[in-house]
Amino acid sequence: MDLINQSVAEYIKNTRENLGLGRTEFANLLGMSSTGERTIRGWETGEHKPTKTKLDAIANLESELKERFENAPFRQKQEEDCNFRFIDLFAGIGGIRLPFQELGGYCAFTSEWDKFAQKTYLHNYGEMPKGDITQIESKRIPDHDILLGGFPCQAFSQAGLKQGFSDTRGTMFFEIQRILAEKRPKAFLLENVKQLKGHDKGRTLKTIVDILEGKHEQDIPDVVPISEDARHALSEKLNYWVDFKVLRAADFGAPQNRERIFIIGFDKDYFKGVNFDELFSWPVPPRTPTLVGDILQSQEELQADIVAVGKDRFTISDKLWEGHQKRKEGHKTKGNGFGYTLYNADSEYTNTISARYYKDGSEILIDQSHIGKNPRKLTPRECARLQGFPEEFDVDAVSQGQIYKQFGNSVCMKVIRAVAKQIITAINLAEQKSPARALEKIV
Repeated sequence: MDLINQSVAEYIKNTRENLGLGRTEFANLLGMSSTGERTIRGWETGEHKPTKTKLDAIANLESELKERFENAPFRQKQEEDCNFRFIDLFAGIGGIRLPFQELGGYCAFTSEWDKFAQKTYLHNYGEMPKGDITQIESKRIPDHDILLGGFPCQAFSQAGLKQGFSDTRGTMFFEIQRILAEKRPKAFLLENVKQLKGHDKGRTLKTIVDILEGKHEQDIPDVVPISEDARHALSEKLNYWVDFKVLRAADFGAPQNRERIFIIGFDKDYFKGVNFDELFSWPVPPRTPTLVGDILQSQEELQADIVAVGKDRFTISDKLWEGHQKRKEGHKTKGNGFGYTLYNADSEYTNTISARYYKDGSEILIDQSHIGKNPRKLTPRECARLQGFPEEFDVDAVSQGQIYKQFGNSVCMKVIRAVAKQIITAINLAEQKSPARALEKIV
């Protein structure tokens, strides 16, 4: 390796490390492909050199990240101005994070492996999430008061194969367990699809709760694909008070029939002698009436979009609409109710928006017969509203297909906000009841 190659290699590595980025995140910020991590490694070892364009991009990266943070609509306060620390695992686009940040929390660490979700997260929070949590040692994660995790749910969902812990995505729970074992936060909030409750006749959820409570005696079978770090952590007993509940978005003011299970816990070793059966209560759903029209953009806004991009991006084609109708008629003949679902402004709520919404929009189509057009998909802004995201949330950081996936995989922020308030209230009360352990009050 010659001197020039060596100096370039050291420069790239130093720049990346000074920005606190892994190779994958560094590559994602430079707009590189899925093999970008390997390319970065080659640059840092001097095996090959980047182009001048890429070197210029690397040189500008620090100022670009600083500008991104300063312009982010939801950048957080300085840590000294916050009341507690939390981490955001399987973060997606930050739907669980924002309500805790609004309640005075400081996000000390974020993990999200999807490069497109990372980009949306960066645009809105001004921070680049760390990548694959399975590659990050527990001891490297900052101390925190609350762990948040909407861990992958495909293994338990109706749309997936419901394989549970036999599916690699289903084993992501054990990544949460190993971090809890190492960092022992005061509390946690986990989120998943409601099907987790009934998966394997309830045995999967019982295993999760038993592990969180420190009551699990059986070893996880060797065939379950988890890391050695996670498997070893299972020998360290947790001692959390745990409860779970299925909550519905439409009951909290969002016009969507979205049901999700929430699992919460409080560390009984930290809050010695505290009875969380008395201190914690789930939020009472206000059940305010909802209308789909409340989240729809106006015809003027839709027309402005057509003018701006030169086409109608949301009205489905004649071919797709014909296919939807044929499939629905076929299902009807077979005696089931599958097929597209049509809504209008007067509908009370929609179906659950899913990660596959970008494909054909079949679960939520908006009727446009009154203006002589085929039905249309929701716009990205309408998806944001359906999930309770604020108007300032940037929905244009990635392509239309990717933002649909991201909102389909996200959470209803109105439900998270209600649960977050109850968790913080319970921690405050618990701190008061165990003053010997109250090093500082949370809020």
